[in-house]
Amino acid sequence: MARTYTPGLKVTARTRHRVERRLPIGGTVTVGPDERVGPRQVVARTSIPGSITPINMASLLGVPPADVADCMFRREGDTIGEGEVIARTRGIFGLFQSERRAPVGGTIESVSSVTGQVIVRGEPVPLELEAYLAGRVVRIIDGEGCVIEADATLVEGILGIGGETHGRLRLASARAGEDLTEGAIQPDMEGAVVVGGGRVTTPALARAREIGVSALIVGGIDDADLRKFLGYDLGVAITGSENAGLTLVLTEGFGDIAMADRTFALLKAREGAQAAVNGATQIRAGVMRPEIVIPFPDQQELPSTDPAAESSHDLDIGGQVRIVREPYFGRIGRVTALPRELQVIESEAKARVVEVQLASGEGVIIPRANVELIEG
Repeated sequence: MARTYTPGLKVTARTRHRVERRLPIGGTVTVGPDERVGPRQVVARTSIPGSITPINMASLLGVPPADVADCMFRREGDTIGEGEVIARTRGIFGLFQSERRAPVGGTIESVSSVTGQVIVRGEPVPLELEAYLAGRVVRIIDGEGCVIEADATLVEGILGIGGETHGRLRLASARAGEDLTEGAIQPDMEGAVVVGGGRVTTPALARAREIGVSALIVGGIDDADLRKFLGYDLGVAITGSENAGLTLVLTEGFGDIAMADRTFALLKAREGAQAAVNGATQIRAGVMRPEIVIPFPDQQELPSTDPAAESSHDLDIGGQVRIVREPYFGRIGRVTALPRELQVIESEAKARVVEVQLASGEGVIIPRANVELIEG
């Protein structure tokens, strides 16, 4: 068997890229089919139900639960303001009355004669969903969102933190392998997507956050530096919700690793263009990669295609791969042979292997499970 499925990173100068924009609950779609959208244009909106606040009114008023409804000034479905008097006991001959004010504003959702609880639902929270990707709306998802398509440069990373952001692409390193240091982060990089050629340092991260850089794209980072920057150990399931002050994408992984020459060259060629970046990463079932998407401004009217059909996910001779296990972790090379026979590997188990010629010219034989296809 000369071909095999291998999860891969996409690093391509030009591809047709699609994103699905979907509200978490039903709402209103604000764009139409074939409409051109900008990255910050609202494509759908809805309102998230407010949080609930339970009030033990029977206990607060000192009455039986069955009497709470008679003490209420407002009924189920009524809107109330924070601090408004909503309940009062009758007292004795109009004296010794006890009253209670609403701790929050919202709508009275229920008044229970069994528990004496009053449930107040907070004000709905408006939610607007932005396009994220500048492109063309190719499909409307009724009441939920849309699918946007663009002709773009696409670079997928190994790991990211932080969510969706945008900015103009700026290079802070002259070459792949050059560390991103504090001195390379300039004040005029506020709001930019900044590219470093190698490992990012802790002072550079702090400086970028202080200036207001939207995103950093780098080769690697020491795990201790990432822990110090976040203030905690990163989880292993999914990222993207971190409140780090910027989005960070690692194109190669952890350690002192240079960005692949091809990746750096692609980003350098698009310097000055507007980029969309998403650091969300999922490494278990349903793999999700952090991405840098740089749409082309001309947006040629090419026939719409399915991006999933464009890549074969096949490991084949001549294909570019990244090694994802020691002792060659992070090294990039090209497949020179795919032996059919199982071979005994270092662990003394039998596995299918791949022969790879590294960029240095060295040839190595490693298990196929230890490489990742770089799709171009």
